[in-house]
Amino acid sequence: TRMRAIASVPFGGKYRLIDFALSNFVNADINKVGVITHYNYQSLLDHIGTGMDWDLARRSGGLKILPPFITAYENPSASSVYSTRLEALLGVMNFIDSCKEEYIVTSDCDIVCNIDIADILKQHKETGADVTIAVTRVKPKDYPLTGYSIVVKSDEDKNITDIVDYTNEQEEIDISMNVFVMKRSYLQNVLLNAAAHGYKSFYHDVLARHLGRSNIKIYRYDGYYDLVGSMQSYFACNMRLLKDENRKKVFGIKSRPVITKVRNTPPTRYESGALVKDSIIADGCEIEGTVENSVIFRGVKISKGAVVKNSVIMQGSYIGKDSKINCVIADKNVVIKDGRELSGHETIPFFIEKGRSV
Repeated sequence: TRMRAIASVPFGGKYRLIDFALSNFVNADINKVGVITHYNYQSLLDHIGTGMDWDLARRSGGLKILPPFITAYENPSASSVYSTRLEALLGVMNFIDSCKEEYIVTSDCDIVCNIDIADILKQHKETGADVTIAVTRVKPKDYPLTGYSIVVKSDEDKNITDIVDYTNEQEEIDISMNVFVMKRSYLQNVLLNAAAHGYKSFYHDVLARHLGRSNIKIYRYDGYYDLVGSMQSYFACNMRLLKDENRKKVFGIKSRPVITKVRNTPPTRYESGALVKDSIIADGCEIEGTVENSVIFRGVKISKGAVVKNSVIMQGSYIGKDSKINCVIADKNVVIKDGRELSGHETIPFFIEKGRSV
């Protein structure tokens, strides 16, 4: 993320992380989407373009890019680019005010899931809730939860009773997926109130203060969920995607496809002597060596005698002859020369920056 926003981080062979959020919206027939950018968003703009691949290139509605200079202009009290969710929403008040839709749905771009937002909207309307928060039940030992993870406690009627930062709980807990549904008028009111009081945190200064006064409910999501918040979690997420049952939960739902930017590249060519096991191989690759338990992006060449195991090799990279690669994340256009041996560990993968030669 030194050179790109988290939303445009490549994932799973041919996707970017923002593809999951955009697809979730489009699959719920939401055709007006505002993307609040932060920094390093050039690659994000290159990827989503006009939104045509998601059918969001429209005269009315469609995809709107909300870059950070709008945030700074519309939020004069901010001395720099926003640092919290609440500041980000305050920065795009003009966009929210200009919307005519009754409901607002918000989502982050650092999660991998295929969630039915239409079902969340349905529950939200049926229960008459002011805010509905999507949560998922996890075991902390299986996920890299940090202090930024929000634990949501609720009763049997799905009413939220408490919102706290994650500490060191070891039992199963409900964590927020940072997917919210609320009426636009309700969001406008809480944002104006937050601006008047100088609040910073959407969870603690807004939602937690409204517990008991507003009708705030959970929507329990029991499908596949992964959080990308560090190099280790990024590596682990890609490795988990190699399991058939996980891929089916994300990409196997015919009514909710995961959409990405289309590239017209030829199929991957497997040369005589190539060996591939338990891997995801995107199109446009040339495979002459051995690939095991790895995610290979578009246009990668793996030369004769090379062995790539437990690794993530991004677009346009080259693996030289007789090289041995294990637990490596190679960014785009990396060159690993002949005979090199590189190895990290699943807890600390070895990362090679974009365009580097080893």
